[in-house]
Amino acid sequence: MKYCAMKEIDQLVKKLIRQDWLFTRRGKHGCVSPPQGFPRICVPCTPSDKRAFLNFRRDIRHAKHIASLTQRASGVGH
Repeated sequence: MKYCAMKEIDQLVKKLIRQDWLFTRRGKHGCVSPPQGFPRICVPCTPSDKRAFLNFRRDIRHAKHIASLTQRASGVGH
């Protein structure tokens, strides 16, 4: 399955899915979310911005950080 027209974003989404992230189609765009389900990040299908990959990668890092904080706060993994 192809998730994005930009090769780098497509490869990153495939890597996330192998790490148990969830991909869902929502209208025109898809979204990925970590195994905990929060937060959800929209995947640009046809990015027009040259910084789209950098912005998407930043959003993924931010989501991983938030997911780890909520996991620690709920006591899961300890």
